[in-house]
Amino acid sequence: MCCLHPNDLCPGTARAAGPGRRNRAGSTRPHATGPHSAGSSRNGSRSPCRSGTGYARPQAQDTSSPAPAAPASDATQPATGTDGAAPGAAAPAQDGQQQPARAPAADANAAQDNIESSAQPVETGAEEAAPGEEGERDLSLPHDLSPWGMFMAADWVVKAVMIGLAFASLVTWTVWLAKSLELAGSKARLRSALRAILGSASLDEAAQKLGKRGDAGSRLVQAAVEESKMSAGALDYADPSGLKERVWSRMSRIQIQTGRRLSRGTGVLATIGSTSPFVGLFGTVWGIMNSFIGISESQTTNLAVVAPGIAEALLATALGLVAAIPAVVIYNVFSRSITGYRQALADAAAGVERLVSRDLDFRKAPAAARERLAAE
Repeated sequence: MCCLHPNDLCPGTARAAGPGRRNRAGSTRPHATGPHSAGSSRNGSRSPCRSGTGYARPQAQDTSSPAPAAPASDATQPATGTDGAAPGAAAPAQDGQQQPARAPAADANAAQDNIESSAQPVETGAEEAAPGEEGERDLSLPHDLSPWGMFMAADWVVKAVMIGLAFASLVTWTVWLAKSLELAGSKARLRSALRAILGSASLDEAAQKLGKRGDAGSRLVQAAVEESKMSAGALDYADPSGLKERVWSRMSRIQIQTGRRLSRGTGVLATIGSTSPFVGLFGTVWGIMNSFIGISESQTTNLAVVAPGIAEALLATALGLVAAIPAVVIYNVFSRSITGYRQALADAAAGVERLVSRDLDFRKAPAAARERLAAE
């Protein structure tokens, strides 16, 4: 048996406490390395050791020995440190601390996935609804907003109105071209015949200058010559005024026939100019009716539903005006031209009548007087 100093620890206790400890005074005392360590206690007594182990005094162990702190440091070491004597205990502690933190995060991620999955069908429905609206808009509005595109998208009644107005406009310009050429040629020939009539001294001289050209002025002279020949046998016995009346009657008929011939086609212009606006208005009314029908069927006042019918209606009105306005203008121009031609033809007829009257006067005069007048 061996005894140690009361302030010394047993070898087993020293190993548990650590390699070195501090006493009350703050000095480091080495642990007992041998089986026997000598020292003095406070009361100078020694305590026996059992089984080769030294027992320390209880007061010295309570006051000076930091042995109870060793288990505390050992207990905290596995929880805080990852290295040391117990790595196996530290790893479970770390796993235990991380698992509760991961569980709420996993729950939050699962909840977010559920929210996204529940919101995803709504977005898909919205995306599917948008193409549907675009398709409806495409069906309502013509793809081509040009006049041809609106014509192809119009109702068959509006199409018929547009075709009729386009044909009327074509007729208007055709009549304008044909009558312009006819009036220009007739006026030129009449001016030439009028110069020949006014420059002649007798009816026979005018007939020789004009010949048989077929124009209105030549026909006037030919009619007077023919009537004079037919009445030549009765001139010596009858009143000469009868010849004048018969010549004037024939020339009047020529004037009326010529005016009627020149006026041919102008009645079509008058009809087109007076009826085309109303035909276009009919197309407008029909297009607006289609717009109202589209509104009632779609149960919406969207412009995409109303616009096509209004566009068709306005196009029909525009075509009506395009056909009517030129027709009215051309009709007025032709009316003035025909009126001027008739006045010139009346001047030519008056000149022919003067020639007939002069011939009658020369017929009654003596031969000497006729020769003198012819010489002049």
